[in-house]
Amino acid sequence: MTMSAHTTHQEDLLITAAGEVRIRQELTLVALGRKPADMVLRVGRLLDVHTRRWLIDQEIVVHGRRIAWVGPAGTFTGSVRTRVDRPTLAAVPGFGEVHKHIESSHLTPEHEAAMVLPRGNTWTCEASHELSNVDGGHNLSFWLTARRHGVPMKIFPLPGSAVPPTAYEGGGGYFGYEEQRAFLRDNLMVPGLDEVMDWPSVWNPESPSYARLWGMIEATFEQRGVIEGHGAGLHDSAAINAFAAAGLASDHEVLTVPELFAKLAAGVFVELRPRSIPELVRGMLDAGLTDFSQVALTTDDRSASDTLEYGACDYNARLAMEAGMPVEMAIQCLTINPARHMRLTPWVGSIAPGRFADIVLLSDVQNLCIDEVWADGQCVGRNGRYVGDMPAIAWPDWTRQTVNVGRELAAADFAIAAEPGRDAMQAAVLRPFHWADDFLTESLPVREGAVQRDAARCITKFAVVDRYSGQGKVGRMFWRGCGPRTPNTAVGCSVAHDQHNIWVVGSSDEAMARVVNQIARQQGGWALVRDDEVLATVRHEIGGLMTARPAEELDADMQAFYRHAATIDWMHEPTYSANWPEGFPERLCFATLTCAPWRWVLVAPSDKAPQGFVNVQTGQTHPIVW
Repeated sequence: MTMSAHTTHQEDLLITAAGEVRIRQELTLVALGRKPADMVLRVGRLLDVHTRRWLIDQEIVVHGRRIAWVGPAGTFTGSVRTRVDRPTLAAVPGFGEVHKHIESSHLTPEHEAAMVLPRGNTWTCEASHELSNVDGGHNLSFWLTARRHGVPMKIFPLPGSAVPPTAYEGGGGYFGYEEQRAFLRDNLMVPGLDEVMDWPSVWNPESPSYARLWGMIEATFEQRGVIEGHGAGLHDSAAINAFAAAGLASDHEVLTVPELFAKLAAGVFVELRPRSIPELVRGMLDAGLTDFSQVALTTDDRSASDTLEYGACDYNARLAMEAGMPVEMAIQCLTINPARHMRLTPWVGSIAPGRFADIVLLSDVQNLCIDEVWADGQCVGRNGRYVGDMPAIAWPDWTRQTVNVGRELAAADFAIAAEPGRDAMQAAVLRPFHWADDFLTESLPVREGAVQRDAARCITKFAVVDRYSGQGKVGRMFWRGCGPRTPNTAVGCSVAHDQHNIWVVGSSDEAMARVVNQIARQQGGWALVRDDEVLATVRHEIGGLMTARPAEELDADMQAFYRHAATIDWMHEPTYSANWPEGFPERLCFATLTCAPWRWVLVAPSDKAPQGFVNVQTGQTHPIVW
């Protein structure tokens, strides 16, 4: 497509009601042959995802960034400026993410697009409670910035329901009724409300977050948006029915086949993540299910390193196909199904008139081999490489100055004082992904007036440091089965779902302080310290969550970090969880979650949780030592 054609259609970058009318008035004339089209793409066959039929020798007429006409080759009555022939390739719609946290790739949107577009991913529903918690006021403008600069991947932002995640946390954002109403009212690219995770605050009127969450739900209903759910730990019939009755329309936390069918029967749209795709797809097929219209395949969280190794949406589809799902169904689960659920079918999800000209061209359908990817009517991916334009986006200071600890921390900030005269004290202990009703209790030694770690029992110290208020508040306690056993060593990161304060775990208080100070200086990311030396760092300078660099550059930094981490002896409890891998504890970024099914958690200290140790289901607090 010519640059002049794109210049004519700048208003098509962001979807607005007035712009949509003008675009569709023009597309109508093009489809009737009364106005010239920009391009026609002829393909050997085309998948109609509405009927799951392959149509032979088809032409796709493109005008601006949209499709104006689709039909048998040679039957379009209008004129076109450019013709492109791909007679050996099969066309399917651009793949979509129904639920993804782009922040978990740790790339800004333009670099995320360059990574995933060649792998078929042309649109994403951004589950935005990461950046929402860092800077809620700028959240929407951040996600639309890349599109304004002409990036061909569409991002449909869903404001985070978990802002803050619980009433016991607070940071850079607060979303309630007024904020959600404004998001949906003012921008057609906002399809709804991001996953509602604080289930106790949905059902319990006594919860301090009850009014805020239901305010966001009310605003979403008012604007006819979609309310996404998060049903982790909700397995019994009463809970599933209550979840659906609350208006929560989807769940991406399904783990077992009985849970899957119970939620489908309750009218819940099920979004399958890679770790559960094989078992759940086989279970549905074994049960004889033929209608997958209430099912989508989605990524949720995946780092840039893993995407480079495994793939994007295409990886999810291949997992489903390996489990027995026909390729056409797998493609539906990446295209029309999520588009229908998110009420985005006027723009994405199919190769049909009015939609964006987002087309994946396959050289081998059965193996989902992607030859070319077209987005906005341009070829942007070829043989796995990005060939589109890469705008230079000058991300403003508010994206780059988000880590505000307020002062240099010292070892004393991480010490846990003992009662005078004691040689041992009881301590509350957690471990990664501790979902039990009660915390663990251990007797720990006292030395020089402070309660000590116990490496022989895999007990170390874990802390969450407030990075928003500038007050240097530190919540610290003892954790088991994670962190370094190597003396005077610590690791930490500013990615700490979902509040995204700084977490740090270490074998000495001095090393923990050095890690946090390093992360603050670099404005986010990873730091690894041993013996007073910073061994390795990785920068996440945008929001403390992402970097404005290519995926390959970030991956090179992470691989170097992994090499340094491999020299450390990491604590591990092999009997605790098969999902907790031995070695460098990267998944600690998710061990700070506070949503269901978590109970006892460690957060940054606040008036409601003075030491940071709180049961988020009940609001109960408890001393960390006694």
